Amino acid sequence: MEAGRVLVNGEPVGRPAVRLAQDDVVEVGLPPLVRRPRPAPEPLPLDVVYQDEMLLVVNKPPGVVVHPAHGHRGGTLFNALLWHARSWPVGQRPSLVHRLDRHTSGLLLVARTRVVHARLARLLGSRAAEKDYLAVVHGRARRSRFDVTLRLAPDPTDRRRVVASATEGRPSVTRVERLALSSGPRRGLSLVRCRLLTGRMHQIRAHLSAVGLPLVGDPVYCCAENVAWPDDSGLSEVCRRFARQALHAWRLTFPHPVSGRRLEFEASLPDDMAELVAAAGFTSPALRLMGSSRPR
Repeated sequence: MEAGRVLVNGEPVGRPAVRLAQDDVVEVGLPPLVRRPRPAPEPLPLDVVYQDEMLLVVNKPPGVVVHPAHGHRGGTLFNALLWHARSWPVGQRPSLVHRLDRHTSGLLLVARTRVVHARLARLLGSRAAEKDYLAVVHGRARRSRFDVTLRLAPDPTDRRRVVASATEGRPSVTRVERLALSSGPRRGLSLVRCRLLTGRMHQIRAHLSAVGLPLVGDPVYCCAENVAWPDDSGLSEVCRRFARQALHAWRLTFPHPVSGRRLEFEASLPDDMAELVAAAGFTSPALRLMGSSRPR
């Protein structure tokens, strides 16, 4: 309307509140569509954990955007995948089956064809697949195992967030297992394993924050004003310096979409999160989860 592209009976109209009468003729001149450029292959580092003729599993480092978007036209994991796939047969093109936040590290599943993508998407949405994350959170998890079943809905005031509620939003379930506690008599950190039984935006981050266990370094769901910092001043300083949410997609298991053979993959913690774990003094049995990336 501001550009004069809306006409009523041949005359430009500048106000949405203009009333129409019977038999009025409304014309709208749509501006030409601006097509986004297709993502280009880029020779970027890519940690391929597993690959066959149907799919790939890659280990994403923290800080890497998964797919081109506004403000991130290049330098993404998808650009690296296109470079990796430049010699694939005709008809094959990488397709992300699920995604991770920019600052979340760990395993991602990639399909090579549309048919395989559809099958993998159904598998990941079923109980046949398991997605486990490792997280370092503020607070001492009191129970060794528990489910968070709060519903999740978009925050009406901030599109970057979701809101956990007992009544509003989509059903969401995160299964949490306490692996270790940091040293200290009262306050401290917990290392937890989270299994997604549903896959909602920011599910783990919002669920853990809602039950009083916000992720260390989370810029959206954790702020210094509402965190009980560890008694250890040195550990508190390490937490303050941690530059992202302490969340890592550690384990992924699912049946192969063609053969049905069960596949299981693990990715070791990236350096920054491994240093946080060491500073917290987490000990066995948690340490058995910190091995090198490997398929099974």
